[in-house]
Amino acid sequence: MEFMLSWDRYIKEYRYKYHALYHAIRDAILSGTLQSGTQLPATRLLAVQYGLSRGSVATAYDMLQADGYIHTETGRGTYVAFAGIPGEPPEALHNTNIRLSAWGKRAAEQYQSLTAINSHLLLPDEQPPHQQTEEIRFDRSHQPDADFPYAEWKSFLSRSNQQGKYESLYDPAGDIRLREAIAAHLGATRGIMVSGKEIVLFNGSMQAIALLTQVILDEGEKAVVESPGFKGFAQAVQVCGGEVIPSTVDHHGIIPEDWDARLLFVTPSRQFPTGVVLNLERRLALLAWARNRQAIIIEDSYDSEFRFQGRPIEPLKVLDQEQRVVHIGSFSKTMPEGFRLGYAVLPPALVAPVVAAKAYYDPISAGLYEQRALAVWMSRGGYAKHIRKLTRRYGVKHQKFADWIQQHAGHMFTVFIGDAGLGFYALWNGNDENYAAFKRACIRRGVYFTDGIRFQLDPSRPSLFFKYAHLSEEQIKEGILRMTLAFEDIKYGQEKGK
Repeated sequence: MEFMLSWDRYIKEYRYKYHALYHAIRDAILSGTLQSGTQLPATRLLAVQYGLSRGSVATAYDMLQADGYIHTETGRGTYVAFAGIPGEPPEALHNTNIRLSAWGKRAAEQYQSLTAINSHLLLPDEQPPHQQTEEIRFDRSHQPDADFPYAEWKSFLSRSNQQGKYESLYDPAGDIRLREAIAAHLGATRGIMVSGKEIVLFNGSMQAIALLTQVILDEGEKAVVESPGFKGFAQAVQVCGGEVIPSTVDHHGIIPEDWDARLLFVTPSRQFPTGVVLNLERRLALLAWARNRQAIIIEDSYDSEFRFQGRPIEPLKVLDQEQRVVHIGSFSKTMPEGFRLGYAVLPPALVAPVVAAKAYYDPISAGLYEQRALAVWMSRGGYAKHIRKLTRRYGVKHQKFADWIQQHAGHMFTVFIGDAGLGFYALWNGNDENYAAFKRACIRRGVYFTDGIRFQLDPSRPSLFFKYAHLSEEQIKEGILRMTLAFEDIKYGQEKGK
């Protein structure tokens, strides 16, 4: 039986194939394309026609039947049970204006702002005139497949699936064994002495940041964020109705002040994006400020696993004697792309409120299967071994990038050279007009980087950010050389225009 659906649109929109099939059939029923009484293909036939597993088709059918769109007659087949809404295409059902709460409006506005900032769309005059043989993307980052021990990881996933029921199934804080493994890891590598019960797992560090801000900050209260810095901090504050206080960063990190604020976000071990380290004097000043103002500090150690020389930097959490510091970490730089798991080390007084708040969003912690596998991998030393290998590999690339950018492009940028992390921040040595021309010239040469304006809360000098870990040494050098050629392009263009 021939059976046609608008399949391409749905498979692009939905991550899982059974979701795509469910929505494709449901919308066809709602629009009247599939009328009441129409027989649907058997699961085996539909699976063959659309290249799906029979289990995916069966799952989609079960969902449609549960929602009343289809019904199954034993021995006869599966039929459309819903009459649809004649003349009303599915798209029309989603155009009703709905009044949002103040929080909902702020969330939508901040998300639209974030989407605009992250957009890679080019203006018409920025389109490259010809296709490069290879794009060099300093603006993207992912762990190369060769850098992750997939066979070892899959073996732990398989064992995890065979271990029986989850002890932490209904604990919003996440798998207790993983939290204890993280506590042991932090004690050994960062000097943070903490119990697993003071750690809460999240679906990435941004979820931790957003939820903690909701728990701590009231509408109208102020929070301090670094500038330049991670804009997710400011957006979390604004969505909660708080007021953002941008604080300047210099070559020694954030400059402490007596801010009239309830909350401070900071990246002391390696400031994002500049990479500078906050010295001990300023760290102690921040802790004194928190004590005097009865405030909370959230420190984010976003890629502090990767230190290539020098001694490890003590987190603020280690120096905190009054339990006013929240330490946030993530596995996003060490695990495969798409593995979303972050954690927060909380003061004892915040554990219960944060777990209670998280229970409203995730009553059952996501990814328990992966959490349990990671717990065993960490406890047996596999994760630490993986980090050591990555650190050696990325350390070579880090040094090569630093050497080559200074050798070939030192006249173009003032580069912040650190001894840790997976990115480099640079200030443009020219003016705003030259910078805009340079960006266009780089695009024509097929090399891309992140514009530093994405990290600025105040007007500032043009800046750039380069990610390198996903590139080979040859690609890193080629990308830097292309940028020097782009610089020559704009110089030639300026001279020609005189």
